[in-house]
Amino acid sequence: MSETPVILVVDDDTRLRRLLKRYLSENGFKVLEAPSADEARPLIQLLQFDLMVMDVMMPGTNGQEMVRELRAEQNKTPVLMLTAMGDVDNRISGLEAGADDYLSKPFEPRELILRINNILRRATVSKQSAPVAFGDCVFDIQSGSLTRNEEPIALTGLETDVLRFLAERAGQTVSRQDLMPLLKTDNDRTVDVQMTRLRKKIEPEGISPVCIQTVRGQGYRLITK
Repeated sequence: MSETPVILVVDDDTRLRRLLKRYLSENGFKVLEAPSADEARPLIQLLQFDLMVMDVMMPGTNGQEMVRELRAEQNKTPVLMLTAMGDVDNRISGLEAGADDYLSKPFEPRELILRINNILRRATVSKQSAPVAFGDCVFDIQSGSLTRNEEPIALTGLETDVLRFLAERAGQTVSRQDLMPLLKTDNDRTVDVQMTRLRKKIEPEGISPVCIQTVRGQGYRLITK
C-alpha cells in the first residue's frame, strides 16, 4: 500500500460517487471515480489501486461480475462492495465472487472509513508476509531467504535489509534518501555501490537490470512478476 492510499470508486449514481470522492479525499485518500465497469477497466489497467469501492447494481457489467473478472485475471486489489440489497444471500454471492467486504446502503460514512482502513490493514499485512517473486528469484520477506530457480543465494545482513525494504515497497520508487538511514550513510554513491552488489546476485547475466530498475533522478524500483 502506498503512503497515500489510492481508491477507485465505481458507482453509476453520480451524486453518491461524488460525495464518496469528497468524503474519502477529506479523510486522507486519493480518489479516482468511474460510473461503470466499462469506464473503470482502463483505469484499472493503467494504475495500481490500493482498494476499490464498487456498487453492486450497475448497468452493463454489475459489481459482482466485475469482481469475478478481476479475480480471474489474478487482480488481487481489495474490493469493498456497496449494495442496497442487504440480505444474506447477496452478501454471500459477493464474497464468493471475491469481494473483501460488504456495506449496505444507506451507510454511516464513519463506518465506511473504518471498513476501508480494516481492509487496507489486512492487505498490507498479507502483502508484507508473502514471498515476492522477481526475475528467476523468490524472496521471503519474513525469513530474509533468497532463492534463484529454487537454489539458495547467500545475502549479507545489509543486503537482506535493503532487499526487504525494496520488496515491502515492490513496484514503488524508493529514493536514495529513503535508503540512506538503512545503510547508515548520507552519500548517494554508497547507496549505488550497495545496489550494484545486490544486482549482481539477482539480475540475469549480460543484460540491463530488469529486477531492480533505476528511476532516473529519483531512485530504485523492484519489479515483481
